[in-house]
Amino acid sequence: MRGTMMDFPLTLPTLLERADKLFSRVEIVSRRPDRAIDRTCYGHFYRRARRLASALSKLGLRSGDRVASMMWNHSGHMEAFFGVPCAGGILHTLNLRLHPQEIAGIINHAADRFLLIDDVLLPTFEKFRTAVSFERVIVVPYGCGELPHESLDYEQLLSEASDDFQYPAIDENDGAAMCFTSGTTGFSKGVIYSHRALVLHSLAEAMVDSFAVSHHDTVLPVAPMFHANAWACPIPA
Repeated sequence: MRGTMMDFPLTLPTLLERADKLFSRVEIVSRRPDRAIDRTCYGHFYRRARRLASALSKLGLRSGDRVASMMWNHSGHMEAFFGVPCAGGILHTLNLRLHPQEIAGIINHAADRFLLIDDVLLPTFEKFRTAVSFERVIVVPYGCGELPHESLDYEQLLSEASDDFQYPAIDENDGAAMCFTSGTTGFSKGVIYSHRALVLHSLAEAMVDSFAVSHHDTVLPVAPMFHANAWACPIPA
């Protein structure tokens, strides 16, 4: 016999909606790749994350598709942490510290379809560009270099996306994020975090006997967002 309490899926769209409804004016502060300080809020972040989800869906993103990111720690990367999985995709953060050919091997093994990349990291991408085959390269422009001719402008993509986005059907056990080991003991190995795992991890960090993260706190993630997904810190925050 099954329980008669509510059966509610543990998925990231729930956390995204909660951030907007309860904390839309709370600040998100980050340093951009051009060294400027960016101040935004959860309400603005919510709209941009949903627009990213809408844009990716319009580009043909299907459930379970991998979207790679080559980005530093900033609000734009956080938009991807929610926008990609809320569109039904899996965010694959690429470790920039690895050798270019190792990165290429990981990309091919993961079968990434799209790439989100800061323009300042385009020279790094150029080192292995011919070894991979992304369907779409979406560049976040910070004025740190010219966009490749065949790439898409992240800001333009978001500006043209619809605010009327409907979340796809997402099972709590569907993949939401992916990262690979650094290969210190052999070939890099990938792991996929489910929506359920990330939501439970977030709830655990809010427990009193854990980190007790709450809306009274200011959280500073020191780990790169491309390293073990910053220990999933951006999601419980």
